[in-house]
Amino acid sequence: DVQLQAFGGGLVQAGGSLRLSCAASGFLFDDYAIGWFRQAPGKEREGVLCISNRDGSRYTADSVKGRFTISSDNAKNTAYLQMDSLKPEDTAVYYCAAENGGCPLTMWSYWGQGTQVTVSS
Repeated sequence: DVQLQAFGGGLVQAGGSLRLSCAASGFLFDDYAIGWFRQAPGKEREGVLCISNRDGSRYTADSVKGRFTISSDNAKNTAYLQMDSLKPEDTAVYYCAAENGGCPLTMWSYWGQGTQVTVSS
């Protein structure tokens, strides 16, 4: 079975950092792109970052450029979202997803459960 598990969320003060992890199993990680998404209360889900293990392509949303980075450790089947200079508006539930292909992608086959990130001012 395909599983994606996102973890590492928490409460942090504005200006602080967090690193989220997305542990994957049940598919060939090297062929897939991993995307990070977030959804704040009352807002639509936003795609923030994508990295493709297949072709190395990446996508970063303007809202997080220069502050968030995505990386992937194929040996551990895990992708990471490093979030620096966090702002209260980054508060959201963060999800990871996987799809066979390159970034950016509009359709995602597999989703993990969310992890809450709360940034206090």
